[in-house]
Amino acid sequence: MTPTTETMVGIGGAAESTDMVLNIGPQHPSTHGVLRLKLVLDGERIMHAEPVIGYMHRGAEKLFEARDYRQIIMLANRHDWLSAFSNELGVVLAVERMLGMEVPERAVWLRTLLAELNRVLNHLMFLGSYPLELGGITPIFYAFREREELQHVMEEVSGGRMHYMFNRVGGLKEDLPAGWTTRARAAVADVRSRMDRFDDLVLGNEIFRGRTRGVGRLTPEAVHAYGVSGPIGRGSGVDFDLRRDEPYLAYGELGDVLKVVTRQEGDCLARFECLLEQTHNALDLADACLDRLAELPPGPVNQRLPKVLKAPEGHTYAWTENPLGINGYYLVSKGEKTPYRLKLRSASYNNIQALTELLPGTLVADMVAILGSMFFVVGDIDK
Repeated sequence: MTPTTETMVGIGGAAESTDMVLNIGPQHPSTHGVLRLKLVLDGERIMHAEPVIGYMHRGAEKLFEARDYRQIIMLANRHDWLSAFSNELGVVLAVERMLGMEVPERAVWLRTLLAELNRVLNHLMFLGSYPLELGGITPIFYAFREREELQHVMEEVSGGRMHYMFNRVGGLKEDLPAGWTTRARAAVADVRSRMDRFDDLVLGNEIFRGRTRGVGRLTPEAVHAYGVSGPIGRGSGVDFDLRRDEPYLAYGELGDVLKVVTRQEGDCLARFECLLEQTHNALDLADACLDRLAELPPGPVNQRLPKVLKAPEGHTYAWTENPLGINGYYLVSKGEKTPYRLKLRSASYNNIQALTELLPGTLVADMVAILGSMFFVVGDIDK
């Protein structure tokens, strides 16, 4: 009998599962900021994901301690550069609460109006950029056209296109220009008349739905565990909105207009649908504020402040429903003209941590779809 010869051919690591570490980023600000994702892959499937943050850290919280209560507004409106007015608002609300200051009614309604216009501007950016990240270039052109309509009226009233610097402790910088409310109402109507483009171009696109439906499911339990808020949390069925549940500004009087948009699926598509429907509602809220302003008699929009503004010793916490979620402001004062401590709880910081829960088990091809659906600004993370 002829002896059998066996030959073993080496095939390296392919004979068994092999982990590979892949760095996504740090990227250019075209991805809403410089973020790095450290992924551990098994083939094309993500086994572990770690968001690595801090590339844009500018130490805003430390700088607050070296600026007086008028100057910190400038620092506050920059960490989420798409929500500058809303960022200013949270800081002045905290300082006014510390001072026990009442803001004129006209200023309260104007703040509510401008906060909702800022919400629309924020959401339009993501309504255009998210399809772009999935290969659809057309929606972002429409999104920027609508943004320009609203940017014109925001620039006219404040003088700024991104960093408005229009809030002041005790109210607003100044009253509205003559005829501004008419132009603002026309801009809101124009934008609303064309918002169905996003339903047709994006939600009606079978490729977009195929890339997002059932992808990146975030459970309500994970929402609560990571402190996720805003459209992302509501896309998972968590029915919470500070404008309704703990009203501030004039939201307590807008309950018949305010609609808290939720979905139950918790996937990328649900988050986008929440964002789009919330944009429609923000336009309705802006119209309601314009109606109320038309009924108000002329009056002041701010309070007269002392030359040197000092908050009494103590601490307070104010929070707002920013476009991307809950923003919190913990203010500690030692009775000086500068804050002893101003701690920011930014929406994007909590929201992005949920990627450690969302990405494992998914394919690398779905990573961009999931990442884009988190609607974050990295400056809001690296405050």
